Amino acid sequence: MKIELLTTLGCHLCEQAEALLRQALPMAQIEKIDIAEEDALIEAYGERIPVVRYAGRELDWPFGLLDVRERLVRE
Repeated sequence: MKIELLTTLGCHLCEQAEALLRQALPMAQIEKIDIAEEDALIEAYGERIPVVRYAGRELDWPFGLLDVRERLVRE
């Protein structure tokens, strides 16, 4: 399972989100995407990060373990 974490340098909430993802889905591969590298990503996500994307779904911060398991990776 590959999950995208939209983040940027120095984002403490993003660090918390990554730790939570690793706890909720320990087998998942987390790909961190720095929104600062692309103007379109800054425009779309600049005020929303951290955001997690998986299988066409997005989950904005704040979220918890159950949100990740039930809303993001539901099968």
